[in-house]
Amino acid sequence: MKILLVTGILAEPLVRKYGKGCDVFVCPVSVAAFFTPKMIINCLKKARIKDYDLILIPGLVRGSAQEIEDSLGIPTFKGPRNASDLPQVLEALKKGFKLSKETPADDLFEIDALKKVKDIKNKTKNKRYIEKALKKPYNFLIGSLPVGLDFPQRIVAEIVDAPKLNFEELLNKALYYLKSGADIIDIGLVSGEEHLEFVETIPELRDALKELGHDVPISLDSLNPRELEKALDFADLFLSVDESNLEALVTEKPVVLIPTNQKTGYFPTNPQKRAEFLEKLKERAASLGYKRIILDLILEHVPNLARSISAFQLYRERHGNDILLAGVGNVVEMIDADSVGINALLAGVARELNISLLLTTEVSPKCRGSVKELRRALDMTFFDVPKDLGFDLLILKEKKSENVTYKVESPILNAREKGVKLEEIYFRIFLKDEKIWVIAHKGTEQLLTIVGEEPNAIIDTILEHFDISPRHAFYLGRELEKAKTALKLKRSYLQESELFKEFY
Repeated sequence: MKILLVTGILAEPLVRKYGKGCDVFVCPVSVAAFFTPKMIINCLKKARIKDYDLILIPGLVRGSAQEIEDSLGIPTFKGPRNASDLPQVLEALKKGFKLSKETPADDLFEIDALKKVKDIKNKTKNKRYIEKALKKPYNFLIGSLPVGLDFPQRIVAEIVDAPKLNFEELLNKALYYLKSGADIIDIGLVSGEEHLEFVETIPELRDALKELGHDVPISLDSLNPRELEKALDFADLFLSVDESNLEALVTEKPVVLIPTNQKTGYFPTNPQKRAEFLEKLKERAASLGYKRIILDLILEHVPNLARSISAFQLYRERHGNDILLAGVGNVVEMIDADSVGINALLAGVARELNISLLLTTEVSPKCRGSVKELRRALDMTFFDVPKDLGFDLLILKEKKSENVTYKVESPILNAREKGVKLEEIYFRIFLKDEKIWVIAHKGTEQLLTIVGEEPNAIIDTILEHFDISPRHAFYLGRELEKAKTALKLKRSYLQESELFKEFY
């Protein structure tokens, strides 16, 4: 296939580097973002371009490539935004990947990859598939949700210290988790306390979620035998059943066994002893009448993470068909590092060891967004190598770097800050309810409050109502962009403070 790559002056070296095997046509414009379809048509017509099977224009070009195709009679599509993504696009073309005339190729890769993920998940939602899979001993239902080795990994999102919340807060937290990608809502009770009356709110929570279109299992996490017994008729899954409360619970509903005895403080740290202790606990549970057993070897935080993963691996090697659960939230919570990469790595470990359920939570600010991150990470592990998929978990760092410089032909001035006379009007910016709030003040008097999500809309509204200097407008624009970034990253925002500390 003979392909022509259209580019601008600045990107020419990169396009030639990454577009090997293709011809390159350079339009006399510095930056591709300034291109329009008409400009490209005029350039290609003047050069009498013909005899090409396909033309790829930069993904940053505004407008449709259809206009170029209609004028030249050559199939024309949008390539990627960045030249460094050209090899991936050209390779995909050889395999029959369909490009778009309106959407940049890198966006299409994300859409295509996520569609593949959706197709995999939809297969496991098929009624016949579920009925056939549930006949195998390593699959069963938690509530109405099928779990096991023949189904995608499920996220159990824990509402920690749930009794401390009122019902509205409890419902909103559950809805937030479900929106983020959770499959099961876990009600975490308060350690060392007893909340028997609160257990009775589980049916109310279930009904409220159903009314809002969420028919999901609800699990209970407690070591208190009285709380567990009280919840037998309400919850779909019981966590933290160990040697100390095993005989007090006995149920046919799914339970999670952990290798401890909370009453005596026993917890085997050696991986082999831990696996052996859990094996004996599982046998004893089965003899007592437990029917659906999930095993949790307990994922410990650094510096004991390696030995706990070894325990999971050892147990999996000995019991290939058991359903396992791992509490990844504990690992994320106990290290001061960004949660994104940790969740991605643990999702990969869970996929490798066939761990069917991952328990996490979002207690501290550094763990905000963990459920969503874990969902994306698990989606990435559907692919053999979670790289170059079209979607990723790169938020603060980038996979490829392309610095753009311009030829300087004008006089150069060194920037110099001038003294600024403060205006009578000033603005206080803060975040609330996932939006940016701006209060205009004159002295101690509040004049107007503006609420929005987009900096451009907010600054336009400010300029419509207040006469401020260009320098003041620039300051507000800078602060509003910082506020928007804080919203996207679920960080706190404080006016005139830096969002990120200096590390490098």
